[in-house]
Amino acid sequence: MAGMLTFSSRSLPQNVLRLTSKVFEIKSFQVSVNPRASHQGRGCSKWARQASVQRLKQSGQRTKYHQQSYHAIRSFQSSTALCEEIKIVTVPPFAESVSEGDVRWEKAVGDTVAEDEVVLEIETDKTSVPVPSPGAGVIEERFVEDGATVKAGEKLFKLKLIAGGAAPAPAKKTEAVAAEPSPPPPPPPPSPPPSADVAPPSPPSPTPAAAAPPPRPPPPPPQAPMSSIPVAAIRHAQAIEAATVKLPPADPTSEITGTRSEQRVKMNRMRQRIAQRLKEAQNTNAMLTTFNEIDMSNIMEFRKAHQEAFQKKYNIKFGFMSAFVKAAAYALQDQPVVNAVIDGTEIIYRDYVDISVAVATPKGLVVPVVRNVESMNYAEIELAINALGEKARKGALAVEDMDGGTFTISNGGVFGSLMGTPIINPPQSAILGMHAIFERPVAVKGQVVIRPMMYVALTYDHRLVDGREAVLFLRKIKSAVEDPRTILLGI
Repeated sequence: MAGMLTFSSRSLPQNVLRLTSKVFEIKSFQVSVNPRASHQGRGCSKWARQASVQRLKQSGQRTKYHQQSYHAIRSFQSSTALCEEIKIVTVPPFAESVSEGDVRWEKAVGDTVAEDEVVLEIETDKTSVPVPSPGAGVIEERFVEDGATVKAGEKLFKLKLIAGGAAPAPAKKTEAVAAEPSPPPPPPPPSPPPSADVAPPSPPSPTPAAAAPPPRPPPPPPQAPMSSIPVAAIRHAQAIEAATVKLPPADPTSEITGTRSEQRVKMNRMRQRIAQRLKEAQNTNAMLTTFNEIDMSNIMEFRKAHQEAFQKKYNIKFGFMSAFVKAAAYALQDQPVVNAVIDGTEIIYRDYVDISVAVATPKGLVVPVVRNVESMNYAEIELAINALGEKARKGALAVEDMDGGTFTISNGGVFGSLMGTPIINPPQSAILGMHAIFERPVAVKGQVVIRPMMYVALTYDHRLVDGREAVLFLRKIKSAVEDPRTILLGI
């Protein structure tokens, strides 16, 4: 026997074939599908297909197909879920040291998003985790509010995927077409010429006499002379007319308009974690700071002489950070206690040098780590710092990029800082603070000369590092920056 089934679908998945066989509830049916015509459906392209169901009959060793007319034609329409898939997006897994984060939405319900477009960010203690859209579609529902705290695996939003990755046509387009003014009606046909039997038009009646003029408005009431109005009242009225209304700023972090209002803004998780760690450092460590100054003449000449060749080979500029990072690694190898850390009643000496470089971002201070600096040269250090800086500016730093670190360098000189005392980044034992370069008079071989000088500061944990080791460590950095050949000589 045979039956005819007609249905519409974007494609022909296997579940349609299973559904067809289930409708007839006969296992010995065979289903063949042939495309018949194509037409456009709502939300996606659909094709009309025709399915033929044939009953298989075994007769000896030969197989014959007998088609018999079925009493009714069963037809069905596939649902739009085949064309517009619904997807639930959940919180991605965090790193081992992160358990939860706060949601900050970038898109609202009803917004159309492209594939891989960031819908929201989850701010954790160490970094922000972007959550992209798994495909092109429309956000139908949000399961969490802005600022809510979420954990891995929780539902975030519902996305209706759009077939073909194309956004739905805006409905306002048809409304705009309907709102367009209709074309003016054609002019009426000219009237036929008057016939002979039609009486000529009567002459116009004489115009009546000129109409009487409209009544004059009543005169305004008499006003008081200016001399009788107080001067203070006049000035007050003028001040009211010239007054402007001030509103509180939409973003209180970027401007002050003088409205004498106050706005409370929730501190993001990264800023909360930074504040907590800095206070822990002050409460735990016995911090002491020592200072020195570095003559930058030689390293500036060295940088100027090789800048063009360096930039041509590596496509990045040769900066001062690589010189200080390499000098710090050289000094840490000379004073391993500065690279160590206290853990309870024990001291952990680390046989590697991982230097954290502090970077200021709009969301807070981050410290990505350059690892195994003791085995790197200037070019390798510069390339690593440049890659981490790009990730920090794009907000793409992962937790793994900031974990660890045995020593930190903070460069406040990029903002013009003359001198400061940095705070230790736990669980480390010391931090080096760089500052701005200014020309100052210095004594060189009994002569007063003008040199580009930089103040440097070393803050260390006095529980572990004595003053002698701290001063020798900072002097080693000074000599390695002023004359990089000392690193090659190992002196």
